[in-house]
Amino acid sequence: MSDHEHSRCENCIIRQMNSFKALKKEELKQMADNKKTKTIKKGDIIFKEGERLGGVFCVRNGISKLSKMSDNGRDQIVKIATKGEVLGHRSVISSEATNLSAVALEDMEVCFIPKSHIEEPLQTNPVFTNAVLKHMAQELKFADDIIVNMAQKTVRQRLAEILLYLEENFGTDKEGYLYLQLSRADIADVVGTATELLIRTLTKLKKEGLVLTAGKRIQILDKKALLHIVEGL
Repeated sequence: MSDHEHSRCENCIIRQMNSFKALKKEELKQMADNKKTKTIKKGDIIFKEGERLGGVFCVRNGISKLSKMSDNGRDQIVKIATKGEVLGHRSVISSEATNLSAVALEDMEVCFIPKSHIEEPLQTNPVFTNAVLKHMAQELKFADDIIVNMAQKTVRQRLAEILLYLEENFGTDKEGYLYLQLSRADIADVVGTATELLIRTLTKLKKEGLVLTAGKRIQILDKKALLHIVEGL
């Protein structure tokens, strides 16, 4: 099968990772005929908070950050999205401006799918509708967990948790450092704290022998100790 055939929605294995797996073959063929594949460079904006989207973005390759601007002008990263994620679906389904911004953390390949090819199967395919509802329910639960973490966990606990999350979800490079290299400011935005406090907390973890740093690279040395921090032990 050629690369072009592989990239068609009905043949794409990426759809098995999201709600598109519930679409019928004919719906997928129509989607494939109308989608546009885009290459997005590291640091480029996929969409901005407040923008009205004409469709959704299905991530074929690469990693992006989804963030929201707070009232005090600080970015809060609410999710790190990777291969298989569908970006912007909530905005498209609700016909509202998106409440998040999406920025590429590395070079990405995404498929832009026009709004009509999401709305039509939502009306006619109950299996797809159910899959989308389940996905949105999972996102709401994830958002609830973030709120609880911000309210009840210390910066040290939240930092330990995000470091473990990055290793578990994105792995490490051949030298053992976290594969996804976030800036200290980005990590602070995920943790929900000032960059200066994040750096001091990370430095303390390093002095305790729990992590190793080299530039902006971070390596976890004692996973068990980080787990104990997360659990408040």
